[in-house]
Amino acid sequence: MRIALTGASGHIGTNLCHALLTEGHEVRVLINHTSKSLEELQVEKIPGNVLDKKSLESLIDGSEIVIHLAATISIRGVNDRDLLSININGTRNILEVVTKLPVKRFIHFSSIHALTQEPFDEMLDETRPLALKDPIMYNRTKAWSEQLVHEAIKNGLDGVILNPTSVIGPNDYRPSLVGKAILQICQNKLPGLVRGGYDWVDVRDIASGTIQAIEKGRTGESYLLSGKWLSLPDLVGIISQYHKIKKSHAILPYWLAELGVPFMKLYSILRGTEPLYTRESLDIIKHSHRIISCDKARKELGYQPRPIETTIKDTLDWFRKNGQL
Repeated sequence: MRIALTGASGHIGTNLCHALLTEGHEVRVLINHTSKSLEELQVEKIPGNVLDKKSLESLIDGSEIVIHLAATISIRGVNDRDLLSININGTRNILEVVTKLPVKRFIHFSSIHALTQEPFDEMLDETRPLALKDPIMYNRTKAWSEQLVHEAIKNGLDGVILNPTSVIGPNDYRPSLVGKAILQICQNKLPGLVRGGYDWVDVRDIASGTIQAIEKGRTGESYLLSGKWLSLPDLVGIISQYHKIKKSHAILPYWLAELGVPFMKLYSILRGTEPLYTRESLDIIKHSHRIISCDKARKELGYQPRPIETTIKDTLDWFRKNGQL
């Protein structure tokens, strides 16, 4: 099939392009800033961005499947213009173009954070309402953009929504925020750990789940693509099995980690990098849901997440092969 992607040069997009090409599909991608991660892949590149409808028309025209990955991720907690313009207006633009062209199926990448997390002591699945009033701007924009897709589906779009958890894995060229955290852990640059954690999922399993959603997903349905919840100390413990870490990481109480946020922000500004610890990221770590169900994806798509140990080993091997470790 002829498949078009936005956000193809990102972590999920790169792995998805590999998987789609392996399956024999023709792949066309929208390129905004960089295409380094796609240099060796036989994909058709269309210059543009999701705020430019003409470039979206060039991307989508003649495509049978459209996969919308492009989004801005932010843990800064501010009213970031990019979050609103790209996550909301970008999604609105691509929906307008898709509904005017003979596209067979639209796959929208949302997030676990688009769903209301509370209550934390009950299973989180696809029945949770959207987090339209979440205090974190990123979460709200993902919920709002998912709502736009649901509205388009009600109006006749053949659409499927995917909600992955925290993505980890190889082919992480930039690298991602999670990739940066892993590198800092390995290089003993992370100032400390807190006891919270995430549900971690292999990026290659996300790619497989996407292909399964193209073939088996039911129109109008959402699918949670999760993996395994691990605390940050436990994650470091697994990393240490495959990479020698020179010193142990202190376990910080949340109040102390929060006191250090302004200094981490200043340090990141001086280095020209994005801070990994912000008040928002600490809140997400502290309150991340530990009981996330991917049963629906397992039953309907055949989704099968691999062991987290395999994911971490392969991720470290990839970073070494590419000279980052």
